[in-house]
Amino acid sequence: MTIHQQTPEALLKIENLRKYFYVKLGAFGDKAGVVHALDRISFDIFKGETLSLVGESGCGKSTAGFTILQLHKPTEGKVLYDGADLATLSEKELRAYRRRLQIVFQDPYSTLNPRMTVGDCIAEPVRFHKLAAKKDIPARVDQLLADVGLPARFANRYPHELSGGQRQRVVIARALACEPEFLVCDEAISALDVSIQAQIINLLQDLQEKYGLTYLFIAHDLAVVRHISDRVAVMYLGRFAEIGPKDAVFNAPLHPYTKALLSAVPEPDPVGERTRQRQVLQGDVPSPLNPPSGCHFHTRCPVAMEICRSQVPAWRDVGGGRSVSCHAVPG
Repeated sequence: MTIHQQTPEALLKIENLRKYFYVKLGAFGDKAGVVHALDRISFDIFKGETLSLVGESGCGKSTAGFTILQLHKPTEGKVLYDGADLATLSEKELRAYRRRLQIVFQDPYSTLNPRMTVGDCIAEPVRFHKLAAKKDIPARVDQLLADVGLPARFANRYPHELSGGQRQRVVIARALACEPEFLVCDEAISALDVSIQAQIINLLQDLQEKYGLTYLFIAHDLAVVRHISDRVAVMYLGRFAEIGPKDAVFNAPLHPYTKALLSAVPEPDPVGERTRQRQVLQGDVPSPLNPPSGCHFHTRCPVAMEICRSQVPAWRDVGGGRSVSCHAVPG
């Protein structure tokens, strides 16, 4: 089930990852329910690449990122990094790895302490992980601000004095302060204006090249995903529908769900936009509290067969670095 590609090495190996949330239901909380947020997903993240996770809201994209970083403890499965299974480590053992795996959240304002200056926010992880001598920390903060395109004078400002794009640059600088190898970008640009989104995307690409970073890029904007990604993984209700190189997934999608997602992306050519056929999905995403049997997508799939209703499709390698989970795709 693991995806292989001709790249130097796998930085992270995720094997049969499951995450269930146990919740109380009913007016008095007298009933128990289980949210199937992740349901046995397996994939590799290769060193230096950008792997994007796409799908509708509630499909498990963010949960996948949080669980890889152990912000959510997995219900089952492995997250292998540098020979260690992060899922089995204690909090004390995990602390040494947290510096190397960082996250950039969607809302920069909620992730910055409003009582701390920008300089203190960036310096805090440097001090905690003892990455620089005390006398060298101000210079380190100035360098990090320069790396994200902000002048050194911003170190004396507070988060509320900055724009949304500037705050997101500060959050990225704080993540870089830990000298990480891997960054989860969880909808890192969706709260920003379109013009600022482009700037942040270009910044992330420049930083990746400069520092050799690896990204897990979680997004719903497929135009942005196409611009920044090396590979794309499509999620639906806690499972992978397909995964593969960016151009292959966008130009020749295999899974009916991927085809529907791509058909919703507007084309810049107005003539082509008016004449092309769209694949419109009927109904809403089923509840992860009670997912459908068999293939989770069969309730909305235009090519669903009887087997789709009763049997979970196997996760199959179909060549060219691509894998898919669909009974209708030839083997």
